[in-house]
Amino acid sequence: QVQLVESGGGLVQPGGSLRLSCAASGSILSINDMGWYRQAPGKERELVATITSGGRTKYGDSVKGRFTISRDNAKRTVYLQMNSLKPEDTAVYYCNVDLLRPGVSWRSDYWGQGTQVTVSS
Repeated sequence: QVQLVESGGGLVQPGGSLRLSCAASGSILSINDMGWYRQAPGKERELVATITSGGRTKYGDSVKGRFTISRDNAKRTVYLQMNSLKPEDTAVYYCNVDLLRPGVSWRSDYWGQGTQVTVSS
């Protein structure tokens, strides 16, 4: 079994900052890409940011220059530093991890339970 535990969401005022964390644990051989997606009410889930095992990053256009994704491979954890938050960043944020499990020859995609981020004055 694989577990993804997210933390760090909450309520913040416009212009504020939050840091999300997502730790992977369980039966894992190796982790490939890690990332964050978000879904606002009435909207489709969208890419926020991804990071490869080598540290290459990709960002959604709406968060470029404000959000930073990073990872700690030893801790199997991915982070999302969110600065200059706007009300339109309000959404449930989901962690996504692409990994290999022992004894399984194909990669598997796992999602966290989601953490609410609300930006409001």
